Formats: sequence, structure tokens, C-alpha cells
Amino acid sequence: MTYRITTDLDDMDFSVIHGFIANSYWAKGIPEVTLRKALENSLCFGVLTGEGELVAFARMITDRATFAYLADVFVLESYRGLGLSKKMMSAILAHPDLQGLRRMMLATKDAHGLYKQFGFEAIAEPDRLMQYLRPNVYQAAD
Repeated sequence: MTYRITTDLDDMDFSVIHGFIANSYWAKGIPEVTLRKALENSLCFGVLTGEGELVAFARMITDRATFAYLADVFVLESYRGLGLSKKMMSAILAHPDLQGLRRMMLATKDAHGLYKQFGFEAIAEPDRLMQYLRPNVYQAAD
């Protein structure tokens, strides 16, 4: 099967993206309106089958000059093990708007091995980082 990677949100099936992310450990219950706004303000990457079916997704939250944060990465379960995450990561890192950035960051629970292959590493001085975290913000919105 052939796959293509696109950054055109119009080519991506929002219902697939929302269906996955709203059930993820990192954004459980995210409202559609919130996710739409997030996607519209990010550089999104979708992996599509030859028939145009979205099977993998990621987005970079970025100013396209100095910093980017990789978020919402997923490959649908029936398409895992085909190397699609590696193809998507290669496309993300090669994208013209992401060249020359000083820093790219991400958070992952279980994909450290994938990201290490692309040069990501643990934070050298984690005590410098801080966060304002509201883990149940989407559930509180109900």
C-alpha cells in the first residue's frame, strides 16, 4: 500500500483525529471546538492511504522561527508496525518551516525509542522547566 504525508488540514478527516485524541491519555475528553482551534493554529501532519484515509497524525505547535513542540502524535492501531511513525517524523523534521529552530520538545509516555532515533533526548536540566498543568480541564468543561 502507498501512503502520502500532507500538511493540508482539508485533506485530514477531523472525526478520526478527534476520535483518537479525545480518547487518549493526554487529552481525554477534549471538546471538538477546542481541538479544531488547536489544529488551525498548528502545523499539522497527516499520513493518508492511497484512498485518502487518515491513518496517522501529528502536530507541531510552533512559531516557525525558534521553537516547536510536537504533540498529538498517533498511528491508528491497525496501521502500526508499518514504519509510518518514522516516515511521519522524517517529514516533520524535513519540513521547511521547521528548519533552524533552536529547540524542539515533546512529552511521551511510551515512545522514547522512536524519538531518540530522530535526535530527541531527555532534558539535561529538568529543574529549569516548569508547567501550569490542569489535567482535568476537558472533563471540568462538561
